Amino acid sequence: MPLPLAVATYFTLWWVVLFAVLPFGVRSPAESGADRPAGVDAGAPVAPNLALKALATTLVSGVLFAAIYAFAAYEG
Repeated sequence: MPLPLAVATYFTLWWVVLFAVLPFGVRSPAESGADRPAGVDAGAPVAPNLALKALATTLVSGVLFAAIYAFAAYEG
C-alpha cells in the first residue's frame, strides 16, 4: 500500500471511529442530576472526556488499520 493511500485510509478510519466512540458515556445534566447553567443546552454533555475518547479512537483505529494493511499486503 503506497504511503499516501495508507495515510488517507488511516485518517478516514480515525474519523469514522471517532464518530462511533463519541456517544459512549455521555450524560446530560438531567441524567447526572447536576444543575444546568443558564444558556446551556439541555442535551449538552456534563463531562465529554474528549481526550480519553481521542486516545481510544487512536488505539481502535490503529488495530483496524493494521488489519486492513495486512489484508492489502498479503492479498495484493
